[in-house]
Formats: sequence, structure tokens, C-alpha cells
Amino acid sequence: MTQPRNTSGVPAALSGAVDLSGLKQRAEAAKQPQAGPSAASGEAPPQSTGAGGGSGGAVIDVTESSFQSEIVERSMQTLVVVDLWAEWCQPCKQLSPLLEKLAGESGGAWTLAKVDVDANPRISQLFGVQSIPTVVAIAGGQPVDAFSGALSEAEIKQWLNKLLDALRDKLPGIRAAEEGATAEPAEEPEDERFTAAEDAFARGDLAAAEAAYQRILDAEPANEQAKAALNQVRFAARAAESDPSAVATADADPSDLDAQLAAADQEVAQQQVEAAFARLIDAIRRTAGPDRDRVREHLVGLFELFDPADERIGKARRDLASALF
Repeated sequence: MTQPRNTSGVPAALSGAVDLSGLKQRAEAAKQPQAGPSAASGEAPPQSTGAGGGSGGAVIDVTESSFQSEIVERSMQTLVVVDLWAEWCQPCKQLSPLLEKLAGESGGAWTLAKVDVDANPRISQLFGVQSIPTVVAIAGGQPVDAFSGALSEAEIKQWLNKLLDALRDKLPGIRAAEEGATAEPAEEPEDERFTAAEDAFARGDLAAAEAAYQRILDAEPANEQAKAALNQVRFAARAAESDPSAVATADADPSDLDAQLAAADQEVAQQQVEAAFARLIDAIRRTAGPDRDRVREHLVGLFELFDPADERIGKARRDLASALF
């Protein structure tokens, strides 16, 4: 097991076992019903309220009354790192955020227990704390290592890794948390609405696919996945109905806007994306008024079939802006 570190400010008592039973007894006594206003009011003893979301979190606040459950008992299953701090302590304001960050990244392999020494003087007395910040590692109900002062993040990681390596086979919670962190996340159940729409598209029933995606959007107008799929289905239907000779017709008569739009659809369907964009941008340069608006809207509709980060979309948008202004 990792040997205790008597770095500057770490109490000599931590070089050996520290008996936690005294504080345990006081904590248990505090939980017993007592005569007087407190007991009569039915007030519960203080509970830990941690940044990690209560006793199940990676970061918890600990008081004298919760010391037994949150530190002693928890340390029988996993490593508990106790951060002894105070509001007036400037080095604490550097160290505590680092410890909280590392605890959050640990996946539950260890727990950070924060103790305000001003509010909980008996805990600091128990550990014989002479200066803060002091950080104590607890395993199996006993301190196993400690340091004081504001170490760097790299030094804290090295200290923690040594402890975890030494304790992994002794505390089952460490290995369980680490194995859980590497397990593949459970797959989300398929949305039957999308499955039905995709099946319709796969068998070529574009009308049924369009209706299915439209029903999703009617129920969830902000569903971006359904919006993108509906655009794809409508484009596929439009391209399937276009005249096979649309490209030749458009090339023969640049003033035929219907042919230009149909030709652009065919070119996109045939993966000639840049040619389709260039065709419509040239048409925008040649037109004005309602005709220009019609071509522009068709082009923007084609943009929506692609990832906005696609370089071809970025270039076409710049060319469109140049043609319009």
C-alpha cells in the first residue's frame, strides 16, 4: 500500500493509523433523538450536499454527522479523498477546483469528500491538521496517505494513480467504476416512426416515406433529423420524375428555367454537385425579379441536402452572394 507522505504541514499522526471511531461515535450520537426544540421539531441531521449530486456523486460535502456514512463506510468500497479547506484559505481556492475536476473525470473510481474545517472542527482535530489545504486519502476506514499545500495537477494525478494502483485489488468499487467507464454505452432504442419511414424509402415508396416524416414533423416541428430526411425524400421524388433529357435541354436553351432546375436535380442525383450549383448560380446571374427568386430558392433547397460544413456548400454560398450582390 502507498506509504503516507509526511510532506510539509502533514500531521505526524497520519504516518500511522488514525482511529476514526471517536468521531464515528459522536456522529452516531448526533443522529439519536434528543430532548428539546430540535428533536421536537423533527429536524433531520445535516446531510451531505455535494457537487456530485449527493452521496452518489463524485464530489460530496461532508459534515461531522455524515462523516461515518460518507467517508468511513464509503471507503470500505472505494478510495475517498478528503479535502480539508476553509473559505479564507487562498491555496484552497487553487487546489479544490483541481480536485473537483479530477474527481469528475474519474468515472467514480474515487470520491472527493470536501470538509469545511471551520464548520467541522472535530474532523480537522481528528486528523491533527496543522495547516490547510490538507488532503487525506481514506481506504478501508483508515488514512493511507496525505499531502498538504497546493500541488500541481500533474502531481495530484501521479499521487492518485499510485493510490488507485495500490488499492484496485483491495477496494471493489475502484475496479467496478473503471470497468464501467470502458464498457460500450447501451444503444438507444430505435424510433419506430423513423424505422417505418426508412423502410418505405428503402422499398421505393417515396409517398409513404414523405408522409411518415411529415407526421413526425407535425408532432415535433423542431425535429432536425426528420426535416433533413423529408428534404432528401422530396428531392428523390422530384429527381425521379424529371425528364431524362433535362441536362441536354437545359444546355441547349439557357433561358428555359424549368429545364435548368430539372437539370440541376439530375446532376445532384448523379453526384455532379458542383456542376449543379454552378448551373443555378449562372441562371441567377442571368435573371431578375420572380425568376431569380425561384432559382435562388431551388438552389438553397439543394444546399439543405448536404452537411453545412461541406466545402462545396461554402463555396457555392459565396458564389451565390457574389451573383446576388
